[in-house]
Amino acid sequence: MGDHDFMAQAIKEARQALTIGEFPVGCVIVHQDRIIASGARSGTRSRRPNEIDHAEMAALRRLDAADADFPPEDLVVYSTMEPCLMCFAALTLSRIGRVVYAYEDVMGGGTRCDFASLPPLYQALKPRVTGGVMRAASVDLFQTFFADPANDYWKGSLLARYTAGQ
Repeated sequence: MGDHDFMAQAIKEARQALTIGEFPVGCVIVHQDRIIASGARSGTRSRRPNEIDHAEMAALRRLDAADADFPPEDLVVYSTMEPCLMCFAALTLSRIGRVVYAYEDVMGGGTRCDFASLPPLYQALKPRVTGGVMRAASVDLFQTFFADPANDYWKGSLLARYTAGQ
């Protein structure tokens, strides 16, 4: 199995989030061609959105709960959107070896931060990053989300405008 196969599973997680009105981000964590944890974005439907329950954070919590004993540098995270700074820092500190994402987050993506300007801990742990895997499929989910008048989360934001132009 390859990047497209695992990103397809992350997109499935995102699609499930979208069906209940959540921001369509899905994530899977893979070790040696096997999904060992997954998560989807939650907490975006309320009047006061929860900014902690991101898909990557949910997947990391499930990985921890599974008590999986895999070398973290052998793990690959697949996310339908570029991880934000919070999630990318958590993935970095978790020593994840590789991060693959579908759609770039022009508003808050963390994978393009300047690691050279960060403290040495982060520089030593920086995962390898691959972007744009199954981008069109992810963009479709975000366009559907932002087109729904019932969804207020990030409506009118830079991300919503950028997505509309894709």
